[in-house]
Amino acid sequence: MIDKNVIKTAVEEWLEQNEYYLVDVEMTPDERIVIEIDHADGVWIEDCADLSRFLQEKLGEELGDYELEVGSAGIGQPFKVIQQYRNHIGKEVEVLQQNGLKIQGILKEVSEDGTQFVITAKEKQHVEGKKRPVLVDVDKAFAISDVKYCKYLLNFK
Repeated sequence: MIDKNVIKTAVEEWLEQNEYYLVDVEMTPDERIVIEIDHADGVWIEDCADLSRFLQEKLGEELGDYELEVGSAGIGQPFKVIQQYRNHIGKEVEVLQQNGLKIQGILKEVSEDGTQFVITAKEKQHVEGKKRPVLVDVDKAFAISDVKYCKYLLNFK
């Protein structure tokens, strides 16, 4: 059985010569190795195939009976690594808080240490001189460890 760290090391060797970053390596009980990579401009199928060939050449026999699957981090899937947050600054995201409340807004910033992020969301507030509440932009800060997920929000408007 191949060790997950051996796979990560080999993937990172390939990543050094490319502008991609590693999102996840998963070894499933049904003997599949699923590798997710990402890039600020998206992932090309040719590069996934190139990484797959590289791993098969590099690891060869160590892969044994495992089925190797290389792909991109799915669009609309929760972010797994801090680089995904950074790549989506200025884009609309959805945050699911621990209390089950969902908030949508524009990802404004991510802290240098990668532990927090801020979104700008629309919120109804009473404004002096107005009879009804109006929508205003409000910055909301979150600790990454305190949310269930944050993901890019596909918008077809």
